Amino acid sequence: MPESAAPTYPVHVYRVFIRESHLDTFGHVNNATYLQLFEEARWDLITAAGFGLDTIQKTRLGPVILEATVKFRREVKNRETLTIKTTLLDYEGKIGRLRQVALKEDGELACDSTFVIGLWDIDARKLLLPTEEWKRAVGMI
Repeated sequence: MPESAAPTYPVHVYRVFIRESHLDTFGHVNNATYLQLFEEARWDLITAAGFGLDTIQKTRLGPVILEATVKFRREVKNRETLTIKTTLLDYEGKIGRLRQVALKEDGELACDSTFVIGLWDIDARKLLLPTEEWKRAVGMI
């Protein structure tokens, strides 16, 4: 791989069926609901890699969101299925960036987001360099 080429990371796929509780008064997915759905997908990603809630409670280390950028592209209505794709963009020092996209059934982009993340020491209340377990959980290795 050339030095200037950025590494590519695996894509995690999470599907969700949109229900009435996801909607706002306009009849489409509420903006705050996207954040909840993206969080569900991130939990699915790290739990599948062995870094679930039990590990977090045992090690006292867990994920933290430092920043979120969300762009709403197309409305999603009741009883549609969304596919949320999550991939690590980069991780430098203590800070990483994840991209999550929500795709409609026809593949059209409904929502595009970037989350700045880190590994948080719950007791010391500070960011840490990623451990091997955390690297595996977010798809670095």
